[in-house]
Amino acid sequence: GCVLVVSVIEQLAQWHNSTVKAAMERLCNYIPGKYQIIHHNIDREMNADVVCHSLKLCKQDPGQPLCHLYPPPKVSCFFTFFKATDCGRTNASIFFYFLPLQKSFMGFSSVCAFPLLANLCEKIKYVMRNKLPFEDFDGDKFSTFPTLRGYHWRGRDCNDKNTTVYPGRRPDNWDVKSDSNCNGIWGVDPKDGIPYEEKFCKGADSQGVVLLGDSAGAHFHIPPEWMTVTQMSAKSFANLPMAFTDELDWPQFSEITGFLNSTIGGWTDSLYLRLRRRNRCNHRDLQNISQNGMLTAYLSFSLARNQLLDNPAIVIYATIGNDVCNGNRDTLAHMTTPKEMLSNVVQALQYLDSHLPNGSHVILTGLVDGRFLWDNLHDRYHPLGQLNRDITYSQLYSFLDCLQVSPCSGWLTPNETLRNLTSERALQLSNVLKEIARSEKFANFDIFYMDFPLRQTAEEWHKMGGEPWQLIEPVDGFHPSQIAAALGTSITWQKALHEWPQVLGKENPFNDQIEAIFKDQGGH
Repeated sequence: GCVLVVSVIEQLAQWHNSTVKAAMERLCNYIPGKYQIIHHNIDREMNADVVCHSLKLCKQDPGQPLCHLYPPPKVSCFFTFFKATDCGRTNASIFFYFLPLQKSFMGFSSVCAFPLLANLCEKIKYVMRNKLPFEDFDGDKFSTFPTLRGYHWRGRDCNDKNTTVYPGRRPDNWDVKSDSNCNGIWGVDPKDGIPYEEKFCKGADSQGVVLLGDSAGAHFHIPPEWMTVTQMSAKSFANLPMAFTDELDWPQFSEITGFLNSTIGGWTDSLYLRLRRRNRCNHRDLQNISQNGMLTAYLSFSLARNQLLDNPAIVIYATIGNDVCNGNRDTLAHMTTPKEMLSNVVQALQYLDSHLPNGSHVILTGLVDGRFLWDNLHDRYHPLGQLNRDITYSQLYSFLDCLQVSPCSGWLTPNETLRNLTSERALQLSNVLKEIARSEKFANFDIFYMDFPLRQTAEEWHKMGGEPWQLIEPVDGFHPSQIAAALGTSITWQKALHEWPQVLGKENPFNDQIEAIFKDQGGH
């Protein structure tokens, strides 16, 4: 984090031909709200690694390699620096210039120690751990607030003071008097006295969509304009508060549950939107129960589904990488084994069978072949290295691996043998999922398997004139991009239409009438 911030400040100074202090002030003015950086001097000849080591925000543990993003200065200079001896223009006095900044960084980790904030912090931790809305007054697991696991993640509640009103339930008395399932369809047609919900949605195979996934399903994204100084302005950081309160995830644009037009490039196409177009009665019936870093072993469920009162659901079970991805030096030893995978997934499916209404469907998604990442990115410049053409993805991967915080040591490595072994384990785990779908039976849902459609996505994007690297998130160099998410939706939908048409339900013949009534009433 320190290396990133200092790098951006130094590049801002270079791009605008200003002092570093002026660059820090410029960055502060860009960032909204009360986020601030202490204004002190940085020597223009010091790289970010040196500055952050001097602040003791980065350190070298005994017996561990020295981790650096940039090429290190001369060895004698680099090590004597930390002994507070002069070495050219780089000297230990920088530590005193930056002491307030060091305290600012450290303060973030101890802010929850304040008594007034302790309860708030605990509630936020509980929300993130259990994937439940922070603001949910009636406790039905749906919210009227967008972030902090609110309606960006689940259909928007239309009455947060009534626990019996929420997206996805079957209508209460055909919603004659009020909208109990939040799909916007309620009341009685004055022409014939038939409730609109009964007229338009009875027998329409209404169903919701639920995603149980990892950071790819949550749609992790760090905007590249946050660290590309040639594009940076106040507008670049306008979405920063929202991004942080959504854990740097953008589920509202995601492949499975996206429902808003993308503001992060590409376009939004999702399974939810296609189900909604197919049957307008499915409006707002979505749940994205994904979490960054989630493995099959730690899928904790906060599914909001009542077997007796709610509509069936299509559940996408997609942990596409974390069972083989970790930042450990002995990464292979920390990967999920096929035996563990079988136990974890069967346990999760048993949970679903006890919570999903009869007539639901579960689709197991195989793991991705992450060799695609190194093959298409390793020699390209990272956004942080585009100004001076000095940081490639290979350098970034090595830096994160050295710090043991790599999102995937097995794939983000120059070691081809290790990349191949990681893909081999991923294929073994996918085969476990495939066999589960073939052999296991459950009372309340049928079960299907599909490979993660990376190859088909790349082929489709190539036909459209795109490059493979554009399918990968540019900042982390690891997650599927917005383009990849949208194309993946189309491929998944076509597969379902041809192989499992029963999963998608039938098309509602009243969709146009429903939309016409909404327009007449000025609603949406």
